[in-house]
Amino acid sequence: MKFRDHLSALMLPFGALILIPAALLSVSQDTTMGGEVPYLINIIILLFGVSILLVGFALMVLTIKMFYQIGKGTLAPWAPTQRIVMNGIYLRTRNPMISGVILIIVGEGVLFSSWLILLWSFVFFIVNHFYFIFSEEPGLQKRFGEDYLRYKKNVPRWIPQRNPWNPNHKAGE
Repeated sequence: MKFRDHLSALMLPFGALILIPAALLSVSQDTTMGGEVPYLINIIILLFGVSILLVGFALMVLTIKMFYQIGKGTLAPWAPTQRIVMNGIYLRTRNPMISGVILIIVGEGVLFSSWLILLWSFVFFIVNHFYFIFSEEPGLQKRFGEDYLRYKKNVPRWIPQRNPWNPNHKAGE
């Protein structure tokens, strides 16, 4: 895997996390949440936004690292993983990387008190939801076959399950 592949793969989250929110902030001076709020509430909102953002960032970094180390690829469709990643957080939910990106965008929306950025997080989720259903999942099924179908059957798309799936467990054992 070339450094250039990794660098180009980071352009996708850069656009979603930096460029689009910055553009929305630049055109939305009058569409923020509320007006003057007490200092303590501002601090609470700031801490809440930063907390969401940091959890999302940690999730995104962890999953990108797993794509590289375990999957031998990147998050970009033009340099995909060579192996299916069925480890760690991927045993609880199939899309933790995008969940991390969504959390970052929500954190930005809270941090900047921007309804437009929060709306962007919802639009981003909906677009990815349908992309996964109609493009990514069929592609993964074609690339990884029965392994992916078994994984898909046992691990939810979005909401993490409480107990991680055990890929070594066979039904009826």
